[in-house]
Amino acid sequence: MLNNIIDRIRLPFRKEKELYSSLRSILGFFPHDISYYKLALMHKSVMRRNAKGKPVNNERLEFLGDAILDAIVGDIVYQHFPGKREGFLTNTRSKLVQRETLNKLAKELGISRLILSNGRSSSHNNYMGGNAFEALVGAIYLDKGYDACMRFMKNRILAQMINIDKVAYKEVNFKSKLIEWSQKNRVRLDFNILEQGKDKNGSPMFNYRVVIEGVDGCNGVGYSKKESQQLASKLTLERLRKEPKFIDAVFVAKADRTKMEEEPVENVPSTDEADNFIIPQSKDDKLPEEKHENVFRETVYEDRPSRNRRRSPMYKTEKESAEQKPEKDKDEFDLSDISARKQSDEEIIAAAEAAAFKE
Repeated sequence: MLNNIIDRIRLPFRKEKELYSSLRSILGFFPHDISYYKLALMHKSVMRRNAKGKPVNNERLEFLGDAILDAIVGDIVYQHFPGKREGFLTNTRSKLVQRETLNKLAKELGISRLILSNGRSSSHNNYMGGNAFEALVGAIYLDKGYDACMRFMKNRILAQMINIDKVAYKEVNFKSKLIEWSQKNRVRLDFNILEQGKDKNGSPMFNYRVVIEGVDGCNGVGYSKKESQQLASKLTLERLRKEPKFIDAVFVAKADRTKMEEEPVENVPSTDEADNFIIPQSKDDKLPEEKHENVFRETVYEDRPSRNRRRSPMYKTEKESAEQKPEKDKDEFDLSDISARKQSDEEIIAAAEAAAFKE
């Protein structure tokens, strides 16, 4: 309190008293090092350079403020919504620090009026105010520290200007909402870029169109891809809610697509079972004698005699056995006296005597 009184006494003798007063009404306190705040309000279009010839603008402070803002708002959201899941907390923080929200805050606080620029880039919504807001947070951090940034966001912004509960439960991501609707209804959704260029001031411009099942939705023009797609999604959602003919056309196109996908693309395979692996057993069946190839690409040819020679002895005739059996086999081991007929005792004795006298 005493420091504020001293600052008020000294204020009239300073050259930047108007800037000091404006910052005091915006931030809730007087700056200590005014140079940080001057830099935070200097847009890159001014093209000032320091003694070393390097550009001087608020982009570096904007980068720093963005990181500090994420940490502070994340802390606040975490404390404000105990028990909520990570996805809910992340979505709420994103809504609080998104460029649209920061632009509105910059306009309501009067930051936009203090930005130093060449005037040409302020003719459209290019987030100049939101960027300056982030740069001011970076300036507060360098000038007063992290706790001062926390007090500014808690006491000045969230307590007086933003209802955090309403923001948390309000759906502002129209693209995500449209994607969720398309997935639930199993319809195809595309974002087609129609035009990409620059406006008369040299700022980038994007024009996107939403296409659902090949049916054209709405277009969205913006200074970034995200802004363009968000606007196109919002307008398309409104059209889906208000125009029954449009949504009917979408589902008719879906029905035509699914019908085409369900049509057979090739003939149905036959269920007949192949029986060419069965070997004919009838005597009248003739074995094929033409050459053929096996699975190893080897030529196989067998005539009737060769098949007979390789048949098992139990299936051969006596003539075939005699023709094929070597002579030495007959001398070395003769099995002709073996018979399945039951012999009498006299026959067995006679055979034994004959064998003995023969030796």
